[in-house]
Amino acid sequence: MAKILIVDDERSIRRTLREILEFEKYQVDEAVDGLDCLVKLKQNKYDVIILDIKMPKMDGMEALDRIQILAHDTPVIMISGHANIDTAVEAVKKGAFDFISKPPDLNRLLITIRNAMDKSSLITETKVLKRKVSKAKVQEMIGESEGINTIKATIDRVAPTEARVLVTGPNGTGKELVARWIHEKSPRVSNPIVEVNCAAIPSELIESELFGHEKGAFTSAVKQRIGKFELANGGTLFLDEIGDMSLSAQAKVLRALQENRITRVGGDKEIQVDVRVIAATNKDLRKEINAGRFREDLYHRLAVIIIDVPALNERKDDIPQLVDHFNKQICQEYGVTPKKIEPAAIQALQSVNWTGNIRELRNVIERLIILSGEQITKSDVVQHVFPSSAVRSPRLKEVFERFSNPEELHKYIEEAFSAYKNN
Repeated sequence: MAKILIVDDERSIRRTLREILEFEKYQVDEAVDGLDCLVKLKQNKYDVIILDIKMPKMDGMEALDRIQILAHDTPVIMISGHANIDTAVEAVKKGAFDFISKPPDLNRLLITIRNAMDKSSLITETKVLKRKVSKAKVQEMIGESEGINTIKATIDRVAPTEARVLVTGPNGTGKELVARWIHEKSPRVSNPIVEVNCAAIPSELIESELFGHEKGAFTSAVKQRIGKFELANGGTLFLDEIGDMSLSAQAKVLRALQENRITRVGGDKEIQVDVRVIAATNKDLRKEINAGRFREDLYHRLAVIIIDVPALNERKDDIPQLVDHFNKQICQEYGVTPKKIEPAAIQALQSVNWTGNIRELRNVIERLIILSGEQITKSDVVQHVFPSSAVRSPRLKEVFERFSNPEELHKYIEEAFSAYKNN
């Protein structure tokens, strides 16, 4: 049910409008002046605001200015019995949806409310679509380190071919991004890239997820389902965390790669598919093969091209660029100006042991943007990034500040420990 706020100092007007709008199945709130309107606007979300101009304490024009700040997407319909054309033009310039003279023509008022709500719905839909489009865009690969430049060059060579690719590397390094760029630069770019997180799907459901199932194949199969292989037909199938896939599913994937055919669970019909498979894993598949948890024949099918994505600790020269990128990206999402970051803060970030890699770095930058002042300083990094025990211990903090990088600190600790043992 749509919610409307009536703002007018005349009780009779509010009562009349409330009765009409409630008869039309709208939910209605009232406010006696501009200040009361702002209070209610902070407490609730409204689909439309009907706002009088002449009111005590705060008039409608001033309230309109404040509404544009608090809820600029909410349509405001101005009403007045004392206004002229100039007032109406000024109100519209300030962001009002429409202007209606008192006493209002009820038919016109209802039509204006419907039009205002349609506009509000279109604005919401536009925002949703923009978010979807922005998410659909492939992010650029940030960095100029040797490892990243090697990956970029490999992608340029591999993408135009049909060769299968195995992307390896620790969690959070950007393996999915590598897969997306291979698809983006391939002849299959006009068709979809379909992603499957093999670790997130229970082993008993992975086959149904990949190959689909027929109606009645199992208890909960109430209708036919198309699998990821079919959905990715003509495009790319990205199998993330393939090292966690069950052996039975591995056998079926191997057959699909060998014959370019699949069979839905519970079905007997073979379906031809044209799919380029890119796989990714954070595990050492050679060790998994030796342990009997991964098929060697599938490994050789997947690992035509191997791209190893380095951990962030191996490419710390890229941290300044990554920090700048995330700073701009996150601040844009929050609708604020990117924050200044002092060089000492960058150096402090370069000294961190990044176990979570790029994903962890992004989270840290978001944390610093939220918790720091106008500028992100070294002290902000020490306070919000380093372990709390280091912050609480002044002596430990003093030790950390004596060294410019972890290697010097490590050498100091070894020498101190050796001296302690010898004494």
